[in-house]
Amino acid sequence: MEKKYSEKSIGFNHSGPREILEWALKEFWPDIAMSTGFGASGMVLIHMISTINPKMKIIFLNTGFHFKETLEFKEKVIQKYGVNIIEYQALISKEELFKTISPHPYHDDPDRCCHMNKVEPMQRAIKGLRAWISALRRDQSPTRVNTHILEEYEGGLIKINPLANWTKKEVWNYLYQHKVPYHPLHDQGYPSIGCEPCTQSVGEGSHERSGRWVGKGKLECGIHTFLKKVDPEGENENQKSKVKNQN
Repeated sequence: MEKKYSEKSIGFNHSGPREILEWALKEFWPDIAMSTGFGASGMVLIHMISTINPKMKIIFLNTGFHFKETLEFKEKVIQKYGVNIIEYQALISKEELFKTISPHPYHDDPDRCCHMNKVEPMQRAIKGLRAWISALRRDQSPTRVNTHILEEYEGGLIKINPLANWTKKEVWNYLYQHKVPYHPLHDQGYPSIGCEPCTQSVGEGSHERSGRWVGKGKLECGIHTFLKKVDPEGENENQKSKVKNQN
């Protein structure tokens, strides 16, 4: 009988991130990985993972458009924690990307650019996995308010968001308390850091992802939205929408 996972059945309603990570690594090892862009929340999980099992695969999508500070910080993290960072890249070169879309694909067609540089590589990165860990939090942006600690997707993949219940304040308290290094651009007004052409600094009081794809009507690159979720009753979101429309 196929095993079903839910926050209620596992008892995660009052569990902390480290406890959730320890359970996940025990339950799904070795078919489990984390993805990160080395933001503040990701560094909380990387620090925890480095003390639980530093051999776990940590996925980094190298789009070719990252800030140089991101690539330098990645090397610093590897040196400090000895974690297993695996890079994935687009199947086409930058030159082919420019010919396919435009000389400025991130501005002219950001959705397609994200798909080719992030979504498709992520699809390859999680192939064969049973579980995928991310640093999503509900308070990061309006698009993430419904994030659950455990989410099941079609095909049986379990996505684990240990920080779903955490706030920005809790993240930074952890980093300071444990002396965890953080991305240097956080000190320059960048609460969320993605590709350089698509990321701007923002003022105090803005939600964390307000500096991403400014003016494009876009808050997500697509790596957290391309899979179809399955709810605890066993229906995927498309099926639920059809039922609602019929009522």
